[in-house]
Amino acid sequence: MARVVVTGGAGFIGSNVVRLLVDQGDDVSVVDDISSGYRENLADTVNVELYEGDVREQGLLDEICAGADVVFHLAAAVGNLQSIENPQRDTEINVLGTLRVLEAARRCGVRKIVYSSSAAIFGELKHLPIREDHPIAPNSPYGVSKLAGEKMCLAYAMLYGFEAVALRYFNVYGVHQRFDAYGNVIPIFVHRLLHGEPLTIFSDGEQTRDFVNVADVARANLLAARAEGVSGAFNVASGGSITINRLVELLMEASGVEPTVESRPPRPGDVRDSLADVSEAGRQLGWEPRVDLDEGLAEYVAWMRSDVVASRGAR
Repeated sequence: MARVVVTGGAGFIGSNVVRLLVDQGDDVSVVDDISSGYRENLADTVNVELYEGDVREQGLLDEICAGADVVFHLAAAVGNLQSIENPQRDTEINVLGTLRVLEAARRCGVRKIVYSSSAAIFGELKHLPIREDHPIAPNSPYGVSKLAGEKMCLAYAMLYGFEAVALRYFNVYGVHQRFDAYGNVIPIFVHRLLHGEPLTIFSDGEQTRDFVNVADVARANLLAARAEGVSGAFNVASGGSITINRLVELLMEASGVEPTVESRPPRPGDVRDSLADVSEAGRQLGWEPRVDLDEGLAEYVAWMRSDVVASRGAR
């Protein structure tokens, strides 16, 4: 049994990582300020201790990381739009928070940091598919802050002799993702479908996205932690893409609900197309996506329809 720390472990992706770690028999400590996470995401887990606090609290992090083998750093202010509206908060949490986590890891002799990065670091794409060496030109404060976190993790790894892996998530979806948490299209669309509300498509709907299921993302975190001698940045995606218009069709099939669709102009910070090359994660981490989009959407719609989720409302 290993002792691990998961920042943001009560959130959407974090709670899925925690559950996988628990299934592997690890002793897990979670730090989360419950600003976008949910205590109930961890309600039925064992060998998990939840510390409610902020990743900018150095003393708390030093206490929690003492004796830890691996730190999974997922706590963040997430999304392009929130970062445009409040760039100072985004930077404080994503840059200063990451620095504080790294300082705790350094002081406590942690073996490895697994950092949750984002495809937002690339900005508007120059070519497809996107490899790890694609030009980097983030077009939002969020993309800038996640890139800074990546660079800081890798710099600390070189300076202080531990390993660091940055996982660049593309469009993640799946169970435990609320419609209001991050502004992502699938939870918003499913929530609105199930409540009989119209779906809003920005631009013409022919923009493409690479959707990856959270179960695959959680497994990427686990394999990154286990990959001995490996540091670096890796794409985590499905390796395929669909249009938003096609996504609406798939959700209609998964839910049995035919939606009303409204069109609006493009939003600032949104890229036109997205498609990742995930072969490097396969070569160095032994990871590949397993969950088909049809299967994942059906599971997610069923989860959103469940009594336990419905009883909680938006939060």
